Amino acid sequence: MTETTARIIDGRVHAERLLTRVKTEVARLKTERGLQPGLAVVLVGDDPASQGYVKSKGEQSLAAGMHSVTHRLPADTRQEDLLRLVGELDVDPLIHGILVQLPLPKHLDESAVIAAISPDKDVDGLSVINAGRLVAGLPSLVACTPTGCLILLRETLGDLTGKRAVVVGRSLLVGKPIAQLLLAADCTVTMAHSRTVDLPSVCREADILVAAVGRPRMIRGDWIKPGACVIDVGINRVPFDNPEQAAAGKTKIVGDVHYKEALGVAGWITPAPGGVGPMTVAVLLQNTITAAKRQAGMVA
Repeated sequence: MTETTARIIDGRVHAERLLTRVKTEVARLKTERGLQPGLAVVLVGDDPASQGYVKSKGEQSLAAGMHSVTHRLPADTRQEDLLRLVGELDVDPLIHGILVQLPLPKHLDESAVIAAISPDKDVDGLSVINAGRLVAGLPSLVACTPTGCLILLRETLGDLTGKRAVVVGRSLLVGKPIAQLLLAADCTVTMAHSRTVDLPSVCREADILVAAVGRPRMIRGDWIKPGACVIDVGINRVPFDNPEQAAAGKTKIVGDVHYKEALGVAGWITPAPGGVGPMTVAVLLQNTITAAKRQAGMVA
């Protein structure tokens, strides 16, 4: 049996800490400036996972004292109708942040929908302009999950200067922005992916290993440098190990890291679920506050 050495990074604890700050700031803005940050979330279709995420976002924003609006559209919604709704929200003075839940049904053009959101209201940080601002080191709204990862790293490790970071995964949603955030934090960053030659050796160089490749348990324990900090962004649904449960069609969520193996090697690790996930919603609310301040001409 593997001896456990890693310390668990409980994302729920860190998220609650951030949500407390969010609630305090929302109350201050309402009292001192008459400003109530407003978030609109758009859900197209009936994907169960997306419904759960949208429900959580709505509940958390209301609990924080924000103005919260959720639009649920049928799966056969036309592109022009979705773009029309986004346009209406874009000019609504009560809405400071717009999030269109991804993935969209296949007949819809995600890139066109994201491009229709004003960069100042793009609280998911996915627009080309916000991505470009991030690369250029300019003020931007940064994707929620990568920002949550950076918060976990800083609150766990403190100063990140000089640390070797390896990011496995190159998506626009996580891999590329977290690499830019780590560079800005003065890490030495390697971008890797599923086609990287001798990926295990590359991973073993990392003081900070961010797994965002979208493959269940791909990162094995012997890929990890002893004492490294492992941030597992993966959310993969797989059958239960128990044959009876698997035969019944029951599934569970696992990360991109083989968690049990990693526990005996890593210094710190995020579980999946319960690690990065809770931070994503908390950062979304923080981004909405930032957007509201900027639109009101305040320093964010």
